[in-house]
Amino acid sequence: MSKKRLLSIVATLSVALAGAAAAVLPMTASNAAEACVAAYNSSTVYTGSQRASYNGRNWTAKWWTQGEAPSTGGSGVWADNGACGGGTTPPPGNTTCNYPNWAAGTFYPAGSIVRYTNGGYYRAKNENPGYDPVISTWYWEPYNCSGGGTTTPPPVGSGGFPVSEAQFNQMFPNRIGFYSYSGLIDAIKKYPAFTRTGSDTVKKQEAAAFLANVNHESGGLVYVEEINQANWPLYCDRSQSYGCPAGQNAYHGRGPIQLSWNFNYKAAGDALGIDLLNNPDRVKNEASVAYQTAVWYWMTQRGPGSMTPHDAMVNSRGFGETIRSINGSLECNGGNPAQVQSRIDAYNRFTSILGVSPGGNLSC
Repeated sequence: MSKKRLLSIVATLSVALAGAAAAVLPMTASNAAEACVAAYNSSTVYTGSQRASYNGRNWTAKWWTQGEAPSTGGSGVWADNGACGGGTTPPPGNTTCNYPNWAAGTFYPAGSIVRYTNGGYYRAKNENPGYDPVISTWYWEPYNCSGGGTTTPPPVGSGGFPVSEAQFNQMFPNRIGFYSYSGLIDAIKKYPAFTRTGSDTVKKQEAAAFLANVNHESGGLVYVEEINQANWPLYCDRSQSYGCPAGQNAYHGRGPIQLSWNFNYKAAGDALGIDLLNNPDRVKNEASVAYQTAVWYWMTQRGPGSMTPHDAMVNSRGFGETIRSINGSLECNGGNPAQVQSRIDAYNRFTSILGVSPGGNLSC
C-alpha cells in the first residue's frame, strides 16, 4: 500500500529590507505533492487499502467503512497519506444512470454496475453468480450516479435504526460493555435492508424481533461465548475441505446469536469480508464483528426454517417464524415450549418499549 508523504521543502531566504521577509521556493518534480486520488464519497463502501481524497489530503482505509469521513479521529479507520495537489478525480456517481437491472443468478464480473429493485445502483466489488446486492455486501457496494436514476439510499446510522440508544439500554439493563449500541449501529451499515424495509410498524417489529432473539441467545447481551466448554470441540466438521485451521475447539458459539461450526464461520466471514475461519476470536473481541455475524445470520440464513428471519418479518409471517429459522429444530412444534415462550416474552416487552403492536403468529 502506497503511503507517499508530502516531501515539499519550504525554504526561507533572508532579504535585506526594512523587515525580514521570507520567500518560498517553487515546487519542483522532486518535491511536488502527490496528486489527489478520487474524492471521498459518503455513500461509497471503502474496504482495506482503498483510497480517497478529502480536504486536500489523501487517505487510505484500513478496513471496511461507509459514511465515516476521513480524519485521524473517530474509529481510526483512515490512515492519513498526507497533503495532495492538483485536481481530484470525480467521486463515483458522475456518470449517466443507464445500467442494467440486477438479475438473480446472472454472473457479474468485478466492476459490474446494476440497478436493484429498490431503485438504487450497486457495483460488484468481487465477481459473483448473481448474489443479492443488499444482502451480499462483501460482493456488492452502493454506487451513486446521475442522469435520471434514483440513487442508493443513504447509509444506515443511528438515525435510521428504529431503536434509540435509550430504548436499547432499557431493553438490556444488564448488558456488558462489549455489546455497545455503537457497535450494533456500525454493524448494520453492511445490510441496508435490515430494519429499513416496509412500513414504520414493520421496521420496529423487525428490530424488536431481532433484539428479542439476541436477548435469548446471549442472556440479555451478557454472554459472548458459549458457557458449556465441554461442547467446544463438537463444532469442527472435518468433512469440510478447509477443515478447522484455528483448532478443534475454535468454532464454538460466540456473539449475540452464538455463531457456531467451522462452516458457519467460513460462510459468515466470506460474506462480511472478514477471515473468521482463521480468526474466529474476532467475534468475541470486536463488538462490530460480533453484531455483524448476528445480522448476517438474520438477513441471509434460513437455518431449520423455510425463510430468513428478515423475510419472515417483512412478509408478515410473524415472530414465530424467526424462532423457527434460528432454533426451530430444537424448540418449535413442542420441542421446548419454555424456550419459545422466553423469546416471545422478550419480543412483547421490546415492542411495548417501541410503541408498536407485536402482530400475530408469535409462536412456532
